[in-house]
Amino acid sequence: MTPPAHSSSGNLRSIVFMLVAVGFFALMDAVLKTLSARYPVLQIAALRGMTALPLVLLFITWRRAWGTVWRIRWPLHLLRGALGIAMLSLFTLGVRELPLSAAYTLFFIAPLMITALSVPILKERVPAAHWWAIAFGFVGVMIALRPSGADLQAGLVSIGGLAVLAAALGYSVAAIAGRLASRTDSVESLVLWMMVMMALGAGALAWPNWVPVQQADALLLLALAVTGFCGQLAITEAFRHGQASAVAPFEYSALAWGLGLDWLIWHTLPASHTWIGAAIVIGSGLYLVRRERRITEAHATAEHP
Repeated sequence: MTPPAHSSSGNLRSIVFMLVAVGFFALMDAVLKTLSARYPVLQIAALRGMTALPLVLLFITWRRAWGTVWRIRWPLHLLRGALGIAMLSLFTLGVRELPLSAAYTLFFIAPLMITALSVPILKERVPAAHWWAIAFGFVGVMIALRPSGADLQAGLVSIGGLAVLAAALGYSVAAIAGRLASRTDSVESLVLWMMVMMALGAGALAWPNWVPVQQADALLLLALAVTGFCGQLAITEAFRHGQASAVAPFEYSALAWGLGLDWLIWHTLPASHTWIGAAIVIGSGLYLVRRERRITEAHATAEHP
């Protein structure tokens, strides 16, 4: 039997990169949450693009990839840019109102949404078992969203929870658009134009209510740029060398990061219904990944007995 395309050592390396990527993104989200107390969410999205853009330009120059960033399918990139602005703004609004761990629990529905959207958009066939997993995942989200009396008084469900769910939907559609664009366009073009559109588009929308950036926040903005950029590089490396089915489950380590950062910085922990919802959503996602891995291995065995 022909050995698999990805070795166990390659998967181990990719898992390490995934864990590193999740850590960087969690730190970036903590910065977003901190900044959201002082700046409008659209301005934060603009600052995310503006601060990351110099690093992206240096990276493309180092890769000598400038020739690949112009021949692109503009409609898909414009769609991704608009969705990126909306997604980051909504997610920032969500983490401003919710603990990071609760926001991550709701955002974990995104992989299930991507699976569901792949049917009408990518014309992929989704087995019945996957639809059951998606349904259970949405049940988990509803449990995690279940408000207590205090939540209703604070309006967390209507503002924070629904904002994160809307961000997850935007992320899912953007991921599908990115998958379509990646068939013809380079990785460098996907990263570059997302940051350009976020900087210019969100900047234009935020300009009427722009709040002067405080000098004391310079280090936070530097952290926003570095964590987001390093996270993007790490997650690209993770999926480049390892099987997606082996790497993807470790994205759920974000919940551990969220819990740790919530406790260390804001001294909060999620309510019990959030834990239950998280278990259901993560379980549904892990089931999808495990079943996909079995199908892939079965196909490989059939082709190379």
